Amino acid sequence: MGSELSFPHVLSLGAVGLSAPGIKVISGFIILIILLMLSACMSGSEVALFSLGPQDIKKMKSAKSRRSSIILNFLNKPEELLSTILVANNLINVGIVILSAFLSGMLFDFSEHPLTGFLIEVVAITFMILLFGEILPKVYATRNHYSFSLFMAYPLLVLWKILRPATLILTSTTRFLKEKKFRKRHSISMEDISDALELTSGKLDEEEKILKGIVKFGNINVSAIMCPRVDVTALDIKTGFSEVIRIINESGFSRIPVYSGTFDNVTGILYAKDVLPYSGYPDSFKWQSLLRPPYFVPETKKIDELLKEFQLKKIHMAIVIDEYGGTSGIVTLEDILEEIVGEITDESDETVPLYKKVDDHTYIFEGKILLNDFYKVFEIEDDPFSEIRGDSETLAGLILEMTGEIPPKNKEINYGKFTFIVEASDKRRIKEIRVILKKDNFEKKKD
Repeated sequence: MGSELSFPHVLSLGAVGLSAPGIKVISGFIILIILLMLSACMSGSEVALFSLGPQDIKKMKSAKSRRSSIILNFLNKPEELLSTILVANNLINVGIVILSAFLSGMLFDFSEHPLTGFLIEVVAITFMILLFGEILPKVYATRNHYSFSLFMAYPLLVLWKILRPATLILTSTTRFLKEKKFRKRHSISMEDISDALELTSGKLDEEEKILKGIVKFGNINVSAIMCPRVDVTALDIKTGFSEVIRIINESGFSRIPVYSGTFDNVTGILYAKDVLPYSGYPDSFKWQSLLRPPYFVPETKKIDELLKEFQLKKIHMAIVIDEYGGTSGIVTLEDILEEIVGEITDESDETVPLYKKVDDHTYIFEGKILLNDFYKVFEIEDDPFSEIRGDSETLAGLILEMTGEIPPKNKEINYGKFTFIVEASDKRRIKEIRVILKKDNFEKKKD
């Protein structure tokens, strides 16, 4: 009787070769490998499709194959494509986790140490999914994104159709949340950006200076960066051609304003490159025919607006005029760009410093230095002289506003944290000014 009971058991082991639990384990491992391959395909397709560049898309359009058409259609709906890939990948990964936990429960007994079993399962499953389902396929897909995209065209098309109801819900929900978030978003002011830059102080170095220049860019008037008329190299329209050549050679400027009578009557701009072909001509040559029309801008124009006008009109220089129509100076494209990136020099520029540093809190400035440049030396963000500066744009002009006259040498003027001492002046203008930053303010600045 006992032999009859054991016969079916022996038959099952002999004929089939494996017990029911053994078949389940092997089947489970086969399914697990398939799921890992599917996860790898999903992860790789995400990287491959979104790594396609303009040249790849152009190649697909010229190929005119069915696979290429499917991929191009996917790229026209990136949100739905990404949702399809993510939904499919997450479903597969969930299946991997459940199946891995089932197999480990069949192979190992962690009943006496459940916490150890749990930790081992988590580490093993996570490592397996990351290595075989994420890292390796994404590295491969990055290097072979074109061929991998075409390989996944049909599988993704099937998943697109099967998962479309779920992806539509996800994409519509995402759009709703995105629009709601944007509607509630407050606009960011320039002050907010400036505060954010202050938090990064010491980390961005030169980049911080450029970003600060961009922040302040739209609030600067042309008058704050122009070259004043007293420093402008200009030509009288009656000047002989040989003298014109000499002035161009000595100045080194590529564009020179030309006036008739006085500098308040600018009639054109002479380009050095237009003169070069005629450099050997006699003094009687009518160089006035080479003039280009001048472009006039008011002192109050913002430099961001002027930059757009320079780009639109393809010019590099403008004549700055005051409220009465007189010429205040000139402004160039280089002057505007320097407000963002700092001083721009080339091999032909001669460095003429407008100030020299005596010690950590004492400087000697040229009177003609622009207040905007003066602030940069002391890293001043705001305008500390806004209440008294009036229309002055230079340090000498500021002193004139404060004193009401051209002060004599050694005249001392105190204002706020600054002490101004006139170093040199004549009957017409203030030439040099010693500026002392009071020590207590300087120490606070260093802190």
